[in-house]
Amino acid sequence: MSDDKAARRAVTVFPVLVLVAGVAGLVTPGTFDGWTGSVPYLLGIVMFCMGLTMTPVDFRGVAKRPWAVAIGLVAHYVIMPGLGWAIAHLLGLPPQLAAGLILVGCAPSGTASNVVTFLARGDVALSVSVATVSTLVAPLVTPPLTLLLAGAYLPVDAGSMITDILKTVLLPVLGGLVVRLVAGKLVDRVLGLMPWLSSVAVAAIVCAVVAGSAGAIKSAAVTVLIAVVLHNGLGLALGYGAGKISGLGRPASRAMAFEVGMQNSGLAASLATAHFSPLAALPAAVFSVWHNISGAVVAAWMSHRSRREEPAPPVAGPAPRTAVTEEA
Repeated sequence: MSDDKAARRAVTVFPVLVLVAGVAGLVTPGTFDGWTGSVPYLLGIVMFCMGLTMTPVDFRGVAKRPWAVAIGLVAHYVIMPGLGWAIAHLLGLPPQLAAGLILVGCAPSGTASNVVTFLARGDVALSVSVATVSTLVAPLVTPPLTLLLAGAYLPVDAGSMITDILKTVLLPVLGGLVVRLVAGKLVDRVLGLMPWLSSVAVAAIVCAVVAGSAGAIKSAAVTVLIAVVLHNGLGLALGYGAGKISGLGRPASRAMAFEVGMQNSGLAASLATAHFSPLAALPAAVFSVWHNISGAVVAAWMSHRSRREEPAPPVAGPAPRTAVTEEA
């Protein structure tokens, strides 16, 4: 019960915090001049916190169900990049926004997907496994996918992008994991602070991104919001469908929905800012707010359906009458 309350509090407070940060960056952009250069370091904090939450159990989960994890991984890196490219074409997005949306699709799973899967009564172990693997393989997958799909819009330096992902994602995650293994008892005492520290860091990233492109946001905000809603919504639906078609069962399909539809938008914002422009990071900033709101709503709906479909608990009282008891 306490875990459930903490998870609900997290998915309620986090979008609000990020939204407030985005509004602050939009209303007073001059206040946050110079923050753009801090985005990679802020992302490093988020990924270090993620590494601190990992345990060897997460990796044993991958070994126990490699087929299910492989399905989740392929679905994630096929569905979301493809959707980003298709939506950019469908809406005729300008090159900066199109590249930014595609980059969001090529990012690994979102850091909040595990919490939302828990609220949806999904397969949390599978969710953690897919999120972990998608993050670890991101240096090998995200840059070439971005080059393939976004290269027609803007020049993409895949080699430099690989280096940035190694520095801002893989090394912090591995560093956090090592600290957890070496000083597990100490980390356990402060583990509850990690989600909130990550939330503040992501909010600061969004604030910096919005402030850096505040002048162009008003004209592009509606188009970007439509693109992000379509991207996230179709990702959730197709992720769930991929789980069902693969015969993984309902709880695992719920996990697949969030592992496909929720992205590491902080990484996408960081890479877009470094390799494209602050405007290209706008889809990632909007996605960061929206996918947490939609994830919480979909999780609540799934949880409600799950409770309705569960068999009713047995009623205390005398045993039901049968033909045998009647004759006795």
